[in-house]
Amino acid sequence: MTRSVLVVEDETQVADLYRGYLEDDYDVTVAETGAEALSVVDDETDAVLLDRRLPDRPGAEVLAEIRERGLDCRVAMVTAVEPDTDIVQMGFDLYLVKPATRDDIRQVVDRLETRASYDERLQRVASLVSKRAVLEAQRTAAELDTSDEYAALLDEIEELQSELEDLSEAFSPDDYRLLFREIGDEHASESA
Repeated sequence: MTRSVLVVEDETQVADLYRGYLEDDYDVTVAETGAEALSVVDDETDAVLLDRRLPDRPGAEVLAEIRERGLDCRVAMVTAVEPDTDIVQMGFDLYLVKPATRDDIRQVVDRLETRASYDERLQRVASLVSKRAVLEAQRTAAELDTSDEYAALLDEIEELQSELEDLSEAFSPDDYRLLFREIGDEHASESA
């Protein structure tokens, strides 16, 4: 399945470069204004590379509108604006300061794709591991050894854990710190 990437960049030459970096592996759409971006972004959009400075409105407003619509796409701010504490309130997934090389752009899109799939897999593994724990607490080893369903459960857990190990290799140390901080925050709020 071809993934869809929306490049929101008002500098035509830069937008064309980004398109060229990605078009062999992705379906790339370019928008030069915030209004144009908001008219084309939809449920089919997987990733957005968004400039913070657009001619008609700030990229942060475009980002806020994408999030308000509930669109399930990952967004990277790709901008010449050095990050400051104002980024804390923005709902982006990654932040890349220009100039961005071919490798930078491809890595950002790859990381966005990884993050999009990671949440679903992590949730699935957690659910399966919980099921395994309940079965192991409630059934004897002899009962479990003869259960085809239990064997299938173990196989699925092993397969997903292997996929997560592969995904973990794509994560930077910063990704891990952020991920586990977010998990800890969610767990603390659920416990409260």
